[in-house]
Amino acid sequence: MDKKASYSKINAHGHLLPYPDQVPDFMREKKYFWVDEQKKFMHQNDWRRPITDASFFLNEKLEWMAKHGIDHEVILNLSQLYCNGIGEQDTFDILQFQNDFNAQVQYEHARRFTTGFVVQPAYIDQALKEIERCVEQHNMRLLCLSTHYLSSSGEWLSVADKTVEPIWQLADHYGLAVELHPYDAGKMVNLNDIFWRNHLVWMMAQTADTFLMFALNGFAQKYPNVRTCFAHGAMLAQANVARVNQGMVGRPDLFPNTHDVKDTIGAKNVYFDSLVHDPLTLEMMIKRVGSSQILWGVDDPYPLGEMETVPGCYPGVLLDELEKDQVITASEKQYMMSTNSLAWLNLKP
Repeated sequence: MDKKASYSKINAHGHLLPYPDQVPDFMREKKYFWVDEQKKFMHQNDWRRPITDASFFLNEKLEWMAKHGIDHEVILNLSQLYCNGIGEQDTFDILQFQNDFNAQVQYEHARRFTTGFVVQPAYIDQALKEIERCVEQHNMRLLCLSTHYLSSSGEWLSVADKTVEPIWQLADHYGLAVELHPYDAGKMVNLNDIFWRNHLVWMMAQTADTFLMFALNGFAQKYPNVRTCFAHGAMLAQANVARVNQGMVGRPDLFPNTHDVKDTIGAKNVYFDSLVHDPLTLEMMIKRVGSSQILWGVDDPYPLGEMETVPGCYPGVLLDELEKDQVITASEKQYMMSTNSLAWLNLKP
């Protein structure tokens, strides 16, 4: 990003698909991930998901951003490429493709995009080397992590588990921004995904779980140079603060040497995006963490984002509703839509 540029709208949560011919052959041959030639579906093994908007792809996304006056967008990694349960060499190859793809987008369109890179904590040495490569070679400053990963022993662990601390230590050394985003909920809870329940309920629970681990393990305090953002507002985590507090008071024997969750909920290096769909929920978040810790996130082009493909929806609709109802001021809205993201990314306008 051009540090001298001025941005009135920064979308802190976006996604981008490669064009079909950009996906390496081995990923399709091994059924890890691919996009069909008609750009109608993204595929993985026997799963497929419809591509619901043309702005999943770079040129079309630039047009979509211009249409909605979005000056800059943060591109997270593709959730389908977290590589949980995939062998070490294939994980290496997949993540290098994903990270190099994002790096090229940032290099060619630095005025428009800040892109993230991803690592797999199951292979800690590989992960540390990939962080060094992405920072030193590509000048990437945003580390994207899944809220949970599948360990080599077959156990699901939070990325705020103490076993992942070498990654956080290196992120602190480099002063990185970190994005925590949920995925693979269905593999963890083993429920039939009827009514899209894994996305609507269990991915939110994943984020709440990792926020709990992050807070009680004191990661915000231990790694002050890391600026962490929780996707989708960590809405269930925020609603759960009082229950956690009561649990700690009622059963202190279960919480030896832990931090108070209140130390994290108000920490200046902890952020939450605004994508919670509901004005009442966002109002609660503002009262709990302050408007300075909330980033405008669209989660485009997915239909669970603020997309005009959903009736009555468009990028920025939730913040517009809060301003109209005088829950936030125009100044607070501007901070959430721009200034706060600059602070998270450690960039100056």
